[in-house]
Amino acid sequence: MTYSNYNEIKSDINSKMSKAIDVLKKDLSGLRTGRASINLLDNIMVMAYGTPTPINQVASLSTPDARTISVSVWDKTIAPAVEKAIRDSDLGLNPASDGTLIRITLPTLTEERRKELVKVANSYAEQAKVSIRNIRRDAMDGIKSLEKDKLISEDDRKTYEDEVQKITDKFVADVDEHLKSKQTEIMSIS
Repeated sequence: MTYSNYNEIKSDINSKMSKAIDVLKKDLSGLRTGRASINLLDNIMVMAYGTPTPINQVASLSTPDARTISVSVWDKTIAPAVEKAIRDSDLGLNPASDGTLIRITLPTLTEERRKELVKVANSYAEQAKVSIRNIRRDAMDGIKSLEKDKLISEDDRKTYEDEVQKITDKFVADVDEHLKSKQTEIMSIS
C-alpha cells in the first residue's frame, strides 16, 4: 500500500491491529472452558431449507446455568437438523432434544483436555502476533518509502519507526493479556 503521510500509516496500523485482536477474541471465545457459553456454537451451520445457516439464525441460544446451553429451535421441522449439526461438530457435544428445545450439558473437562485447549489458545495468540508483526513490517516499509520519496526526513523516519514499534508492543501486550485470561479460565476447575 502506498501512503502519502505518516498519519495514514498510523491510522492503518491501529485499525488492522485492532482487527487482529478482534479475531483473537472471537477465536478464544469459541474455545470450550468448563463454563457454558453460547459462543461455543458460533461456527455451527445447520442445513435449514436446503441452505447451510448459522445456528443463531434458526434458534434462540441461552445458558440457563453454568454447565448447560439451551437451544430453542423456532421451526419444529428443522430441530433434528439442528441436533445433528451440534452432534456432528468437532466440539464433542451430545445434545438431548425434546421437540423444539435442545439441551446441551457440558461435561467437566479433564486435565489433559484443559492442557490441549491451552495449546490451542497459544496457537491462536501466536497467529495474532504474527499478523501484528506483518502489519508492523508493512508500516515500516511505508515509512521507508516516505523517506525515499523525500516526504519525510531521516530523523522523522526514526521517530515514526519508534512510534510504530510502541504501537506494536501495545498490541502484542494486549494479545498476551487475552491469552493469559483465557488460560486462567481454561485451567480453573469449575
